[in-house]
Order: sequence, then C-alpha cells, then structure tokens
Amino acid sequence: MILFSFLLGLIVGSFLNVCIHRWPDERSVVKPRSQCPRCSAPIRWTDNIPVLSYLLLRGKCRQCEKPISWRYPAVELANALIWAALAAKFGWQPFTFKAAVFCSMMLILIFTDLEHMILPDEITKGGTLIGLALSWFIVLPDGATKILWFILEKEPSSQLASFVESLAGAVIFGGMLWIMRELYYRLRGVDGLGLGDVKMAAMMGAFWGVPQTLLILLAGSIMGAVTGTLIVVLSRKEWTQELPFGSYLGAAAILTTFFSDELFGAYWQAVAP
Repeated sequence: MILFSFLLGLIVGSFLNVCIHRWPDERSVVKPRSQCPRCSAPIRWTDNIPVLSYLLLRGKCRQCEKPISWRYPAVELANALIWAALAAKFGWQPFTFKAAVFCSMMLILIFTDLEHMILPDEITKGGTLIGLALSWFIVLPDGATKILWFILEKEPSSQLASFVESLAGAVIFGGMLWIMRELYYRLRGVDGLGLGDVKMAAMMGAFWGVPQTLLILLAGSIMGAVTGTLIVVLSRKEWTQELPFGSYLGAAAILTTFFSDELFGAYWQAVAP
C-alpha cells in the first residue's frame, strides 16, 4: 500500500511539474507534450521517468545538454514521499485521498510562488470549489459553525454541517485576508499582501474548515516572519523585500495536514496546562 502510494505519487509529481512550469505563463498543461524548458525539444518517454531519468541523464537534457532544474526531481520525490507518508499514517480511506489532493496542490503553489511569485487561479479558485464539493462527501469535524447551530437550535445532517463549515472557512479566511490587504494598502499605499494569498486562504478554509485553517495561518505567519527576518539580516536587504508568503502557507498547510491533532494538543497544553 505504501509502495503503491509512493509510485503513484511519483507519477502525479511529474504532472505537478508541468503545472508549475506552464500555469504561470497561462499555457495548457495538456498540449504540447513534454519539452525541454531550454531548447524545447520533445522529451522521449524513456527520458520522462520520474526521478530516475533525471539521475540517468545526470540532470541534463539529452538534446542540448543544458542543465535541468533540480526542481523537477525534488517535486516528484516530495509528492511521492508525502503520499506514502499519508498512506502509512492514515491508511487508505477517503480522508487520505482528500489530504493527498490537497498536499499536491500545495506543492504547486509553493514552487510557483518561489519561482514566479504567482499563485495560479487554477489551484486557488479551483481548489476552493473542490474543497467545498469534497466537504459534502468527506465530512469535516465540528468547528466554528457549531456555534451557529447552537444559536439556531438546529441539528443538521453531518453532510450539511460539514458543507457549512467548509463555506464558513472559505468566507472567513478569504474575507479576513482581503480586509487586511485593503487596510494595509490604504494606510501605506502599497500592496502588503497579494490577492493570490487571499484566494489561497479561502481555498484552505474550504478544504479544512475554520480551526485547522486558523492553525495553518498562524504557523505560516510564524514561518514567514522568522524566515523573512533571517533573509533581511543575513543578506542585508530592505524590510520592504517581497517574500513568497504563499510558500510559507503551503509548507504550514502540509505540516498541519499530518500533525493537526498533535499541534492542537500542544497548543492547549501550553495555554491551559
């Protein structure tokens, strides 16, 4: 089961690289077939085996012999390891499928933000719709909307409660970051937060609801603050240096997908020992 998940993750990881390379340029991920990003020569299927082909070719294109980015095997291997780890921890169940889809989407966002400072709508907007749809079939645990049902004195079905929690997560966090973005712009006259980050927050809210998305935003903000401070101090750059906040959110999202219960437990133990 774990080995199969690893191999399937490698194959899907190869497709993720196509998305990372083409979506920022608004190109199709279906046509044309895989090409060398340097010389545009078509890549043989034997040279397109995830990770293995990169190693056999020593990281170079067979035609032009120019270096191929390390990102290609890194994404393939990262996706394979994530899928294998999900299968090992949670077994094969609907949640594992949902988590695998989500983590693969996060990998696309992490690397497109790192390379292009772009968070593609195909993932953020499309992912929001997917998260809302999956919430009806793969039920979210009770979250912030429990208060709503208490006020309304209603006992909804688990599917309806899950869908409303998903919708609330998308609206609350997408709306919250949009308000923060607007306030910063009106106070400083510059964008302090990209619109892609707003849509990414809405997507995460749709997938996981309010509590876990709040945890992701907190963890991502801490990671971004620490990393940004180190970059500014070590490289002596200005504090106005633009940073890929979506990459930090994506890394935090993958982390919390695996360890949300442990992180929540550690938090409550810290605030209420």
